[in-house]
This record gives sequence, C-alpha cells and structure tokens, in this order.
Amino acid sequence: MIALAVALGAFVAATLRLFVWPDMPVAPARVDAIIELAGPGERDPTALALARAHRAGDLAQSTTLDDERAGQCLPQVPGVTTICFHPDPETTRGEARRIGELARQRNWKSVILVTSRDHVWRATLRVSRCFPGDIYVSPSPLPPLDWFRAIPYQWAATVKALVFERDC
Repeated sequence: MIALAVALGAFVAATLRLFVWPDMPVAPARVDAIIELAGPGERDPTALALARAHRAGDLAQSTTLDDERAGQCLPQVPGVTTICFHPDPETTRGEARRIGELARQRNWKSVILVTSRDHVWRATLRVSRCFPGDIYVSPSPLPPLDWFRAIPYQWAATVKALVFERDC
C-alpha cells in the first residue's frame, strides 16, 4: 500500500511539473521568430500580442493544409513578416521539423513558441530536436474543462516522444 501511495505521489508530482507548471525560461525582449503551434486554447491573441509588441521580425502559424492554401493565417502586423505553414505530419513532431526547416531558411537563432501550458514541455522537447537555437515559450490559456483531456493526452504523447520517436 505504501508503494502505491509513493507511486501515485510521484505521478502527481511529475504531472504538475511537466504539464501544469512547466519550467519556462524568461524570453528576451526580442527573438527571431514567434511561432504559434496548432492546438486548443486561445493562441491567436497571445501570438498577436507578442508580434504587436515587435518581439520578433517573423510570426509563423502552424495551420491546416486548406487554410495554408487559402492564405488563411494570422492578420498582418506592420513590420512583422507573417508565415503560414502546414506541418507534415500534422503533429508536434511535424511542426518541429517544419520549424527546423524554416529556421535554416530564415536564419533563426531564437524563437518563442506559443502553445497551451500543458504542451510546453513536450513542444520544447520536440522543437529542440530539430532546431539548435534558443527556445522560449509564451503559454496561452487552456479552458479549465480541457485539462481533463489534456493531461492523459500529454502523458501518452510524452511517452511516445521519449520512447518511440527520439529523433527530429
């Protein structure tokens, strides 16, 4: 019984550390790109606020193939280049690969990822495997009821990233 309590306590502590209150270094005043990853939560306002504050010269948004083809992306921000991209596959791993490609093309050395708090740790892990520069994160709010779906999903996706998909 004690072992079960210890295991449960460790699981709860890891959940809180990885998905609820992940470590997020403070972003500098300016980076090369702001990148909005796809997913739940109000990410557009967070990405646009960073762009309007001129925190980067490029603002990239991961979007669907149909939206990319139709030019549906974040609104233009004066002085900031807006880039829409469709990851293949449509996963965080696909986004990380595309970010690595864009970074090489556009000479990015630092980025701010915009994603939900539950996704911060795994998104940083995935992107760091494809992009050698500095990675910061600006989390967007996740609706309270979404946490019930997010935690089990993030655990499964984290195991997949750590055990089965260890490369870019």
